Amino acid sequence: MRTRLRTALTTTTLGVGISVFAIHGIAAASTSAIPTGNAPSCVAVWQNTGTITKTGYARNDCGYSLNLKIVWANGVDGSCQTARPGDTIKSKVPRGPRNFDGADRC
Repeated sequence: MRTRLRTALTTTTLGVGISVFAIHGIAAASTSAIPTGNAPSCVAVWQNTGTITKTGYARNDCGYSLNLKIVWANGVDGSCQTARPGDTIKSKVPRGPRNFDGADRC
C-alpha cells in the first residue's frame, strides 16, 4: 500500500508561542514555514527542538528506496542515508543559527 503526504496541515500554538504542525499524526515543533527540500512529496519531514539540539527527520512513505539527507541552513547538512519504504532518517545539530530546511535526495 502506498501512502502519500497530505497537504492539509493543522496548526496549534502552545503556551510558549511555538507552532506545532501535525503531519501524518506526528507533531513537529517549528517556528517557520514547513520545509520541504527537493525530496519527493511522499517523504514526510519534521523537526524536534530541544534545549541544546535540534533534530531533523525524514520518513520515506514512497513505495521505493531513496537516498536522502537532512538539510540544515547555515552549516553542514546531514549525511546521505538510504531509506527503504517506511524508514526514517535523522540528523542532530546544536541549536543556534541552524534552520531545518527539510530533506534532499543525494
